[in-house]
Amino acid sequence: MIVDLPNTTTAKISKALVRIREEGGAVALGRVLTLIIASTLGHEEEAIEAANDASREHPMRVIVVSTQDNDETDATARVDAEIRVGGDAGASEVIVLRVYGDAANDPESLVTGLLLSDAPVVAWWPGTAPAVPGDSPLGRIAYRRITDSSAQPDPQAALHQLCGSYRPGDTDFAWTRLTLWRAQLAAVLDQPPYEPIIGIQVTGAAASPSTTLLAAWLQMQLQVPVDCVLTTGPLANGVHGVHLTRASGTISLEREIPDIATLTQPGQPMQDLTLKRRSLRDCLADELRRLDPDELYGEVITRGLPQLDDVVAQRTGA
Repeated sequence: MIVDLPNTTTAKISKALVRIREEGGAVALGRVLTLIIASTLGHEEEAIEAANDASREHPMRVIVVSTQDNDETDATARVDAEIRVGGDAGASEVIVLRVYGDAANDPESLVTGLLLSDAPVVAWWPGTAPAVPGDSPLGRIAYRRITDSSAQPDPQAALHQLCGSYRPGDTDFAWTRLTLWRAQLAAVLDQPPYEPIIGIQVTGAAASPSTTLLAAWLQMQLQVPVDCVLTTGPLANGVHGVHLTRASGTISLEREIPDIATLTQPGQPMQDLTLKRRSLRDCLADELRRLDPDELYGEVITRGLPQLDDVVAQRTGA
């Protein structure tokens, strides 16, 4: 069910929510958090779909604040709202705020009256994110703040921007997409022979900030300089492979075709492993499983990434 509220206010939206609950269309009981999605007009549906899917694991209230692009801000100030419940909202209730003109100047006041009482708040920017998410109006009221550097015009520059703007509670989907890679590499290194790693090479697309974060994590954890190779081209996307060199040979984990990786180890037969590229829904559900700060991500983005940059600079003579 979708209820349209054109040219409305937060107070009217709250009253409409109460009316819907009284009529039995939706209830707030069992909602574990409030997810705020900050998007631009016309680009919010993919994020809403991912939130609806993730809500089956994490029942929540979803508030979408959809604003105009910076070059389209001359419209008359108003807020058009939609309330989606039932089959149109998964296991959540979705409030879509389409905000025009000067009404977008204070997004915090737009959502404050719609937050679930005593429930944690998570803010997500599926597209362009603020320069400092933790200091933004929506970021200040959120326990967790989720960005996606791969969605920025220059993903590598956006990743380094996050290094300087990090606040506890920040995370980025470039890190979340590495969960399966990190788990597989950790499992390989937990097997004999327990020889030290003496060389590391990570390859991936130049448009993949996940490749850079994986290299930074490996270098920080193994204390070995990493050769991070970034490629370009129409078929270059995501992480391509990791090569870990020991005295006895090289361990290679390469993904040359979608969803399937090949593991090669000295003295063992080659193995094909399932290593899927994680969907937007998977990444969101993963991040909502924990509402405390991701300390490892904080260390990688603030300490591991600068260390990787130092190694690159030394090799290039910059």
